[in-house]
Amino acid sequence: MPVGEVLPESPAALFALADAVAAKLAEVSFSSLSGEELLVAAETNEQTRSRNEAATTSLIIALSDRFAFQAKGYQTVQKYLCNGLRLGVRETAVRTKLMFATGEFRSIVGDLLPPRNPAAAQALREGAITRGHVAEIDAVMDKIPARVDAETVAEAEGQLTEIARTLSPEGVRTAGARLLGHLDPDGELTDDADRRRTRGFTVAPQDARLMSKLQGSITPALRAKLDVILGAWAAPGMNNPEDPDSPHGAIDQEGLDAAVLDAARDRDTRTTAQRNHDALAAMADFVLGHGGLGRPTRLPAELVVTVTDQELAAEAGVALTATGARIPVAELVELAARATAHLAVFKNNTSEVLYLGRGKRFASKAQRLAMFARDRGCTGPGCDVPFARTEAHHATRWENGGRTDVDNLGAACGKHNRAEGAGPGKWETAVLGSGADTGRVGWRPSGSADRWQINPIHHVGQSPGLLPHGPPRGSGSAIEAMLSRLLDAA
Repeated sequence: MPVGEVLPESPAALFALADAVAAKLAEVSFSSLSGEELLVAAETNEQTRSRNEAATTSLIIALSDRFAFQAKGYQTVQKYLCNGLRLGVRETAVRTKLMFATGEFRSIVGDLLPPRNPAAAQALREGAITRGHVAEIDAVMDKIPARVDAETVAEAEGQLTEIARTLSPEGVRTAGARLLGHLDPDGELTDDADRRRTRGFTVAPQDARLMSKLQGSITPALRAKLDVILGAWAAPGMNNPEDPDSPHGAIDQEGLDAAVLDAARDRDTRTTAQRNHDALAAMADFVLGHGGLGRPTRLPAELVVTVTDQELAAEAGVALTATGARIPVAELVELAARATAHLAVFKNNTSEVLYLGRGKRFASKAQRLAMFARDRGCTGPGCDVPFARTEAHHATRWENGGRTDVDNLGAACGKHNRAEGAGPGKWETAVLGSGADTGRVGWRPSGSADRWQINPIHHVGQSPGLLPHGPPRGSGSAIEAMLSRLLDAA
C-alpha cells in the first residue's frame, strides 16, 4: 500500500479490503514478474494465508461468544460453519481443532485465557507456520503424559514451534515422535489416566464399496479381553461364512464335533484379518439373537432395515438400516433369512409404507418404523444423523394440540428437536401437504416466510429412475419367497 497510508481499524473494513485485494489478484497475470519476484510472491502468499487462518480463528470465537449464528437458525457455531457457510464436515473439523489449539477464550468471569499452544498461536499470527504445522504440534502435545511437569511441557511446545518454522508438517511429526521418546523413554510416566484419556474406537463412514475402516486405541484391559475372545471365535475353521459346514460360536463350546472342526479347518483359506472380521460378525449375530441390546420397544436395539419395493423386487440396490449403515439388497435377503430383522418396505421414494416387518405390535414401534421408512434419518436441514439416533418430533407441538400420529411426526436428532420453537436461532416445522415433497418434514427459521427446507441427505439415490430395474437374480430360497409374498400382499 502507498507509504503513509494507514489501514482501517474496523474488522469489517479490513475484510472488505482483503476481499477486494483477493479479487484483483484473481484477475491479474503473473507473467510480468521475474523468477525472483515469483518466489517472493509465493512466500508472501503463504504468509498471508497463515495470518488469515489466525484471523479466522478469532472470528469463529467471536461468532461463538456472541451466538451470532442463531440469527441464521443454527444452534452451534460448528453447524453454522458446516451448513450455513457450506464448509462441510471435514473443513469444519479442521477449523474447529485449529480454534481450540490456538484460540484465546474467555474464562467464566470474562478473563482472557492464553492459547493452549501459545508459541504455535504466535507463529501462526506471524504467518511463520501453517495450520498443518499447528495440527502436528497439537497432536504431539496431546500425547505427552500428564505426569510431565508444566515447565517441560511448555518447553516442548516451544521447541516444536521453532522446528515448524523451518520444517514441513511431516518433519514436525517426526521430530515430535523423537521428542516424546525423550520425555518418556521407558513409558514409566504413562499411567492409567493417560490411557483412559487417549482411548477410543471409531468406525469410519462407508466408502463407495460400502466398506468401513476401523481405527482407534484400546486399553490393555480391552486388548486382553479381545485376545481371549478372538482366540475362541476367530480360530481357523470357526465362523466361516464361505463354508456352510463351518461351526458357529466359540471353539471351546460344549458339544463341538472335533471331526467337523478339523475338516472345516482344512478348508479354511482365510487370513487372520478375515477370520477376525468373521468372528466379530458372528459375535454380533449372537448378541442380536440373544436380546443383548435392551428392551424390545426401543427401535435402535434391534436390526431394522428399510428398502423400496422396486429394489426388493429386483434384488438389487442398497437398503438402509436404522443406524445409518447401507446393505446391498442381495445381502439383505440372506441376512433376513438368518436374523429376526424388522423390515419396512415402502413405495419407491414416496412416504407410502407398504409393509411394516416382524416383531411385536407395540404402537410406538409401528410409528417409529413408519417414520424410518419415510424419513430414513434426521429431517433437520443438512443433518446426517442416522435414524437410530433420532427422536419422534411433533411437527405441530404437543402443547399446541399436535397429535402423536405419523402424519404429525418426523425424525429429528436431539439438537434439531430442541431447535424447534419461537425466537432467535429456532426453527418451525411442518409435514408438507402438497408438492413434490408431500409427506416430508419441512424446516424454516421460526417466524420467517422462507421456503420450507427439506433434508435430501438420507434420500440420495432414491428417485425411481436411479433405483435398480429388471428381474431378480433369485435362487428360489424360502426368504425370497417370503419377501415376494409381502410385496404381492401390499
